[in-house]
Amino acid sequence: MNYTLELNTQEPDSNIVFNTIKFDSFKVNIIERYTGGRAAKLCEALFKLRTLDDEIIKTRNGNSRIKIKDDNFETYYRLTRVLNSYDYKNRLINRKDAEQDYVHFMLSLVITNYELS
Repeated sequence: MNYTLELNTQEPDSNIVFNTIKFDSFKVNIIERYTGGRAAKLCEALFKLRTLDDEIIKTRNGNSRIKIKDDNFETYYRLTRVLNSYDYKNRLINRKDAEQDYVHFMLSLVITNYELS
């Protein structure tokens, strides 16, 4: 499955970060909220599924977004730390592998929470 990953689209000095994963027929919008100043720490992550023309797709239980929590939040936090790392930004690690781990994790959350047909 082809995808395009758009990381860290945010306003300057904002504590909210928007990431997007675009697939062939839908996209996943991820919203991260941070606390603190320079040493900002991820405190919350939400995601929602949209069609390519920006219509929100409802979850299996009718919600429009999902909060990533518990073990999934820990995994998400670890994956985002890799994508924001010095090694990733300076191509000292395999960027494609790091991106695929992130995308596969998010796709597993989408499959768990949405009815895709």
